[in-house]
Amino acid sequence: MSVRRVPRLIYLVIDGGADKIGDETSFEIADTPVMDSLAERGVNGVMYVVDREVAPESDLAVFSLLGYNPEKYYVGRGATELYGLGERLKADYEVALRGNLATIDSDGKIIDRRCGRDISSEEAKKLIEGSEYMNLGIYEGYARTYVGVGYRLVVVIGSEKYKLSDNISNTDPAYVRVGRMAHSVKDFEPYPVKASPLDSSLEARVTAELVNKYVDLMTEHLKNHPLNDRRSKEGKLPCNTVLLRDPGVRPSSLPLFKHLHDFRLGAIVEMPVEKGIAHLTGLSIAEVPPPSRDKARDYVQIADKTIEFLEYVDAMYVHLKGPDIYGHDGDKAGKAKSIELVDKYFLGRIVDKVDLNYTSILITCDHATPPSEKGHTADPVPVSVYIPMKRGDEVKRFSENEFFKSGGLGVIDHGWDLIPLVKRLIWGS
Repeated sequence: MSVRRVPRLIYLVIDGGADKIGDETSFEIADTPVMDSLAERGVNGVMYVVDREVAPESDLAVFSLLGYNPEKYYVGRGATELYGLGERLKADYEVALRGNLATIDSDGKIIDRRCGRDISSEEAKKLIEGSEYMNLGIYEGYARTYVGVGYRLVVVIGSEKYKLSDNISNTDPAYVRVGRMAHSVKDFEPYPVKASPLDSSLEARVTAELVNKYVDLMTEHLKNHPLNDRRSKEGKLPCNTVLLRDPGVRPSSLPLFKHLHDFRLGAIVEMPVEKGIAHLTGLSIAEVPPPSRDKARDYVQIADKTIEFLEYVDAMYVHLKGPDIYGHDGDKAGKAKSIELVDKYFLGRIVDKVDLNYTSILITCDHATPPSEKGHTADPVPVSVYIPMKRGDEVKRFSENEFFKSGGLGVIDHGWDLIPLVKRLIWGS
């Protein structure tokens, strides 16, 4: 393991911050004096997080941004989030899936994939209460359900007798599996789909049947739940089914980040999926208070912890939520305001407190979530690298369009190429 290099690096990922090149983007309408200054003094470009065809989910994107080619190292969203919750899988006999509490009408049509996105984790736990462990009644199968944050669940499907497989389709129609990975799709039939085996193995067939049995039993459990009755009376959507996607088994042969890249990386991550990836790749996690509605306070706390933790590592990976949710809602003005909060309270605090003669700053996004699309797209994301004493291009502000036209980095074809590129720029290796 090498000794600490100088300068150190802050690696900021703004969740869902990017929009479509060619449009006026949220970054362009936002007031971001700190980002603009860093971009003007740095070297910039755009990057396809996975490739030109894939609209990545967050887990796929983060693995790629950490230098792991998903074709070789992808774990599966369900298993990743389970590890983020501090749980583990039994090899061969258990599969984990990411779940959403969702709303369907009396005809089974999906009204909202996230049941209004206004359910708290405490409410979700009450909904699941009594069904945390479930005997599925076939193939000696069982299920364990864990609540993540809000509507987000992790579901472990297991069998006491049969080996299981993660090579099955999703029940969530918004995500289609292509190989081992899941792609976000914009146009889909708004009805849950049955899980089906993606190969002819007994393991895949048994797993698909167990998943479908779980969905049927959980939907029955939720249908007349008192909390859903209360939500309906309050004008809120009931959470009356579960949508499942992206199964994963216990991972193996995943190299640690420090072995892959030869430097020490700390991480500040808010959600189970990013925490799971940090655990799986051996990052040093700096703990911060749970996220709140007060992003100004949250971002200042995260900035202070970032600066503190840089004393112990070579670089800090910081993944900030905020803009993505406004992209999904089609709220461009809200997305721009959210970006402004990142600029003022996180980056503003950083540049005010660190010595920029000894600190590099890398800013990018894990995917594009254009408000015009209300979902993830395969569009390239901005990349800006400030390096002390170096000047790279003629860019004047933080903008996907300007980075694409004038950025010295050009177009980066894959997210997993970013860290090796940045290492060469900063440390010459």
